[in-house]
Amino acid sequence: MTNSCPPPRPAKGNDRYDAVSYTPYPSNISRARRRVARLAVDWGHPGVAGDAALLASELCTNALLHGCLRDRLFRVETSLTGTALRVAVTDPRGERLPHPGAPVADDQFGRGLLIVRTLANRWAVEKLTVGKTVWAELDMRGDPDA
Repeated sequence: MTNSCPPPRPAKGNDRYDAVSYTPYPSNISRARRRVARLAVDWGHPGVAGDAALLASELCTNALLHGCLRDRLFRVETSLTGTALRVAVTDPRGERLPHPGAPVADDQFGRGLLIVRTLANRWAVEKLTVGKTVWAELDMRGDPDA
């Protein structure tokens, strides 16, 4: 964990970066999910678009349920390097860190981070001066459609 928000990395060569801030309303979860999926396709990796969209959806849902404050935005950053596609969601509640649970069969909630752990090759939480960022990465193989 870090305690400050690093500035966006400048794109190098084929690296790509996108960031959008959203109001804390449920309708913006699907907007963020569609944007991340479209970026993966536009950036030449349609094979991971579904997984990237699901990661965005789970991270945004967690931010909305556990990390957002009224009238404070949450941010979704999507970046692509030669080795990974990263989805990062930043919210204003740094004191509420995520922790994967062990839901029972009839629990309605509590599986989001389990899905993130299953899909992502890596994920972590970065504590910021104000808020936190939860990110997940998908490894990019040599084949853009992998």
